[in-house]
Amino acid sequence: MSDVLAPVAPGGLAQRPTPAAVLAYLGELDAWVAGRRAELDDIDRAALTSPRHHEVSGDVVLSMALWKSVADRRDQLEKAFAGGRVDASDLDRIAVLIWGRLDSAAATAAGAMVSVPEACRLSDALAGALRARLGLAPAVEESARRLRSLRAQLDRLHDQVALEPPTSRPTAQRQLDALTTRVADVGVRLERGGDVGGLLGPLENDASRTERDLIVGGVQRREARDQFAALERVRADLTTREAHVSALADEAVATVLPAPRNAVPDVSLLGAAPTDPGALAAYGERLVRVGQAMDIAEQRYAAALASRSSLADRLAAAQVKAEATGVSTQPDVVAAARLAQDLLDRRPTPVAVVEHLVGAYLAWIDLAGQSAPVKHAGRTAS
Repeated sequence: MSDVLAPVAPGGLAQRPTPAAVLAYLGELDAWVAGRRAELDDIDRAALTSPRHHEVSGDVVLSMALWKSVADRRDQLEKAFAGGRVDASDLDRIAVLIWGRLDSAAATAAGAMVSVPEACRLSDALAGALRARLGLAPAVEESARRLRSLRAQLDRLHDQVALEPPTSRPTAQRQLDALTTRVADVGVRLERGGDVGGLLGPLENDASRTERDLIVGGVQRREARDQFAALERVRADLTTREAHVSALADEAVATVLPAPRNAVPDVSLLGAAPTDPGALAAYGERLVRVGQAMDIAEQRYAAALASRSSLADRLAAAQVKAEATGVSTQPDVVAAARLAQDLLDRRPTPVAVVEHLVGAYLAWIDLAGQSAPVKHAGRTAS
């Protein structure tokens, strides 16, 4: 294990840190970034000459990328802190930068989107595992230092286990207890002057893997909670839309003949979003299909109502044309207008029939206009 350990971050995602706490954290984070880079350079050089090069190259690349993500976020934090010239909104943004998720390929490759403190701890775990696999610093002093780091890691694991849900906490506690027993045994052997180099490597691997699994598991549960909340919001929106589309369908059925026959989805049949993270994706797909069916029903019922409104506008325009051409009082024109208006006023309105009658009304207007007598101007005698 390394002396370069993740600094303790101030505040929380919804807790505004103090300027003094941010200043101290940036100093510790700077030291961590510099120390971890130097350590990764040593690990990279050792990996290049190690017979296990191909086994560890992937983790070396991941460690470098994870370090780069933290270093970039460190630069953003220093820019946001501006040497301490910050107000409340700046401190809130700094809290988001510290505790918000790192949007990077390294974080995704690590198994989840993680925050700066989580990324630092993951980097600690990866660096420790790489040093163990490459057999770096096997001296007694180094063994004592690695043991101290293991004990610090156990403290972090204890805090992480306390965050586990009741269903998984017993298993995590058993893993922690087993690691604690093994660390205590190595400590006793080291105090007696025994060679513990062969015990530390596997122990560091197991501790690092356990810490990584707990961190990733916590992040995945947080993501599942966020996804659950988002799906519940979508379901609530669909429930509201269901009432609107149902009212639109009732209006269309009462107003237009023939009316569309699209069923309005019953959102209540979906039930609440599942609490099982593995079932959230399938539930989300069902919500998408219900939303698509809702869109189709809304479009078709709205189009049916719009078709009757369009016919009413056409009939009104035809009546204006009849008045303008002076044929509005001719019997055939009057009869055609009355018949079209009577059927338009009927509920439900036979739209196709009214469309033909409005066309007939327009035809009568045109025919009556063509049949009207033409007045010729009189000639004067010269």
